[in-house]
Amino acid sequence: FTYIDPDERGDADETSRWIGQAGREALPVGADLSQVDDCRRVVRETVSRFGRVDILVNNAAYQGEELESAATIDPQRLRRTFAVNVEAMFHLVQAALPDMKEGSVILNTTSIQAFEPSPEILDYATSKAAVYAFTKGLAKEMLKRGIRVNAVAPGPVWTPLVAQSFDPERVAHFGENNPMGRPAQPAELAPVYVFLASEESRFVTGEVIGVTGGKRLA
Repeated sequence: FTYIDPDERGDADETSRWIGQAGREALPVGADLSQVDDCRRVVRETVSRFGRVDILVNNAAYQGEELESAATIDPQRLRRTFAVNVEAMFHLVQAALPDMKEGSVILNTTSIQAFEPSPEILDYATSKAAVYAFTKGLAKEMLKRGIRVNAVAPGPVWTPLVAQSFDPERVAHFGENNPMGRPAQPAELAPVYVFLASEESRFVTGEVIGVTGGKRLA
């Protein structure tokens, strides 16, 4: 798994500890996925350690602070949003494909924002719509290689992005307007990723599964 070095080094060490306690080997790789060379290095280091790539999960994302108007999104922020949220998927898939065999899986993370975009984070919402298109298109191409491609579309979820992006008043009531009346915890999304990564979903490809607390994707 990747993390932003040095900002997330402590989180990376904690994650590695939990993976070790589960009897598995972790390989944390500090990287800036907005950079193509870092994307390629992540794959090289993974293959060097484990010999192949069976499952590629594209989950990293950048979301800037909410703005009063989409007209005030500056070019630097826009470039970073798309570099991390969209371009990195292309770079990681291109780098990983030579080491992915029939039966491998690619999982992407889109969002309810792809279907119900918020104007104050329109760059993020638009990037998540691109993830949706990427998933649908790549799934068609990968069929002939026996590689399945799917995506998960979370609704409101408690992650660091929430506190970083919204004002305290909105954070205090985050997720209350969805049908379940609360945001999800990350652990409530995990089973969907596990299902799509497993053999139990071997007849599922090109799908986007919503974990939204009752909101419709379309």
